[in-house]
Amino acid sequence: MRSPLDVLELRRQYLVARDFESFAGLFAVDGVIELPFAVDGLPARLEGRDAIREFSLDTSDRPVEIIDLRVVQLHQTTDPDVVIIELVTEIRHTTTGAPFEAPCIQVFHIHNGEIKLFRDYIGATTIPNLTT
Repeated sequence: MRSPLDVLELRRQYLVARDFESFAGLFAVDGVIELPFAVDGLPARLEGRDAIREFSLDTSDRPVEIIDLRVVQLHQTTDPDVVIIELVTEIRHTTTGAPFEAPCIQVFHIHNGEIKLFRDYIGATTIPNLTT
């Protein structure tokens, strides 16, 4: 069985490779993504692996690609299934080619090798308009 840190490394690899099918496969059937500070029409919550897969595969209205996920600090909690990451997402705007970075704090609950909860507190003020 994969450890939470193994799952997070796979997540990074899949997102950088734009392998959104494998990314969605890391979630439990009832897994959840929450974006408390969602901007530019992004959903605040996705419930279930199928919804996560559908959203992840439909990139037509999001002209950005993840270049890398750079961990600044990893915090393991007293609960072995809960990991908190201070992260900088390196992104490229595909329309303009402009690179930018989005700092965030991400909270994960990973049980039995599957992501049950991924909560992303992204620094929304650093994100350019994603619709142009």
